[in-house]
Amino acid sequence: MAVNKSKSNTYRTQNDINNIAKLRVLLKEDLPSFAGDYFRGIENTTTTKTRLNYAYDIRVFFRFLKANNPELEKLPIKSITLEHLDRLEPVDIEEYLNYLKYYDYEGVTYTNDERGIHRKLAALRSFFLYYQKRNLLKNNPTVVVDMPKLHKREIVRLDDDEVQELLDLVENGGKDLTGMKKVYYEKNKLRNIAIFTLLLGTGIRVSECVGLDINDIDFRDDRIRIIRKGGKEEYIYFGAEVKDALANYINNERTLVSAKEGHENALFYSIQKRRMTVQAVENLVNDFASKITTFKHITPHKLRSTYGTNLYRSTDDIYLVAEVLGHNDVNTTRRYYAAMDDDKKRSAADAVQLRSRKKR
Repeated sequence: MAVNKSKSNTYRTQNDINNIAKLRVLLKEDLPSFAGDYFRGIENTTTTKTRLNYAYDIRVFFRFLKANNPELEKLPIKSITLEHLDRLEPVDIEEYLNYLKYYDYEGVTYTNDERGIHRKLAALRSFFLYYQKRNLLKNNPTVVVDMPKLHKREIVRLDDDEVQELLDLVENGGKDLTGMKKVYYEKNKLRNIAIFTLLLGTGIRVSECVGLDINDIDFRDDRIRIIRKGGKEEYIYFGAEVKDALANYINNERTLVSAKEGHENALFYSIQKRRMTVQAVENLVNDFASKITTFKHITPHKLRSTYGTNLYRSTDDIYLVAEVLGHNDVNTTRRYYAAMDDDKKRSAADAVQLRSRKKR
């Protein structure tokens, strides 16, 4: 059956189609025959992206089994059965978690930090539990092994002067631009200003940014319509700076783009006249931000953190911040409160005097 890639397909719809296609390939080529039952079983409670990520993570587990389990090393992964899984013990899962820290596959080296290991074990637990609940597995060693402890990560964000410096650089391009770099900068200047101003002025996710269509912008009520994680539709309001940047781009640069078929409704275009991708925006942010600070690794998510911290500082309302950022759990938002402690730490720098200052 042919896939319709007409302009009627929204960004989210096309992403779902792509994810489903990739998942079907994984199920056909890289996972045991029985695995399809699990992914059909979780279809109504997960997004296509979640299912695809689970498939990638679970594939790693079966590759580990094939490489390290004597009973399975000569068996194709497609031929592994639930009876084989029923014979696994907690030590097999513990060895798998240790394997995830550093391993090679087909000449490529992979590593996982505590969050990567935590995520892969969570996916495996879900996989085993599905079959256990249906009495297809009697043994579930994944629940015996403790989940890796996750240490809190400090929020990385831009300071006020860094935000100003970043926006100035995006607006002016810097003094070192020459040749094609300067041509490319000038051609996409208003688009870039709009993207950075939007991310810093609303805190939306990079996937929500690239998913915007032109008709998602409402200048009458100064708001944008976005699709949150899980497919929830929301309206996010923007201020004067964001409004000016968006209007300037839409009324000028964007009118000059002859979009490729299927991308006519996109808000932000790449140089190839297609909807910008998440990777493209990540590269754009890294390119400009790396000229502002080498101490901090700034990504679109760090711009979101910058907005969240500034909003909390301005309103002192953690529930408002959670609502605007689309956090389902306010405890996630409390990290922005913790980030404010960094300002207090700075005040301690000169609080302790090591030598008395002599009057001159």
